[in-house]
Amino acid sequence: MKLLVTGGAGFIGSAVVRLAVARGHQVVNVDALTYAACLESLAPVAGSNLYSFEQADIRDRAALDRVFAAHSPDAVMHLAAESHVDRSIDGPGEFVQTNVTGTYTMLEAARAYWAGQGKPQGFRFHHISTDEVFGSLGPEGRFDETAAYDPRSPYSASKAASDHLVRAWHETYGLPVLLTNCSNNYGPYHFPEKLIPVVILNALHGRPIPVYGKGENVRDWLFVEDHAEALLTVVERGTPGRTYCIGGEAEARNIDIVTAICRLMDEMHPAGAPHERLVTFVTDRPGHDARYAIDPSRIREELGWKPSVTLDEGLRRTVRWFLDNRAWWEPLLSRQGVGQRLGSKA
Repeated sequence: MKLLVTGGAGFIGSAVVRLAVARGHQVVNVDALTYAACLESLAPVAGSNLYSFEQADIRDRAALDRVFAAHSPDAVMHLAAESHVDRSIDGPGEFVQTNVTGTYTMLEAARAYWAGQGKPQGFRFHHISTDEVFGSLGPEGRFDETAAYDPRSPYSASKAASDHLVRAWHETYGLPVLLTNCSNNYGPYHFPEKLIPVVILNALHGRPIPVYGKGENVRDWLFVEDHAEALLTVVERGTPGRTYCIGGEAEARNIDIVTAICRLMDEMHPAGAPHERLVTFVTDRPGHDARYAIDPSRIREELGWKPSVTLDEGLRRTVRWFLDNRAWWEPLLSRQGVGQRLGSKA
């Protein structure tokens, strides 16, 4: 297949690109190279004749039309999005523009291309979304494909809106879409403003490790390479019009994630031990969802995917990767907003 991947220089997008090229797919990476993009994440495939890069904004219809015409993809994997909840609290407008208007523009460009090609049956528009669109769970239950939408942050609201657009373009225009909602990703190449890389790098530098509230918020953690495998499985074999929930089946409280990383750092970087002394509880962010959890039964039963990396193994691999790849993350620390407390303007 020839895949057009939007946001391929981002965290999840770059994992998808690396795996797709390794599988022999041709990949066109479309990325605007905003603050969280990192082309160095694609160094393993940069020299491959299966990989090409187009710098373009998903809100720029003329640029998208040019890319579709030049590359004639078999499928779109739409990952480009603003994704940091704290940033969405401080500046929601950029999230609406990128996640809603950008998805609309992508859908229209893809629909025009698909129609111009004679509406080939094999074409797919795969929209990658999040479990945060479903809101906050209590102590029991899990989200599945029938869960009601209840977004509670500007980020999740903008992603919910984009999901609705994708489904509407399928029902109204017949565009063959696929939609996936995933749980929290982690792993190598994770941009250093999210929880797990912040904990690792702050521990490494002997700086306070901020934990929101009491650290009791629960997330379902999904190793990014498992997620990339799931996404390619869906685009290759998923049923058009179908939604698939993708989870790691690895629930943990934030404080337990932080503690586990500190203990791994004690083992791998003993000079700073005990790293738990750096944990600092800070004021919670507004509207912080209590718990997310995914039921991945549909993708397991219909497509045969299940997570392969346990949380313990994934955390160990992630800590080791960050310790061994200073040249990747160190330049990112100077980017706008990194290392600062965001999301407090509310």
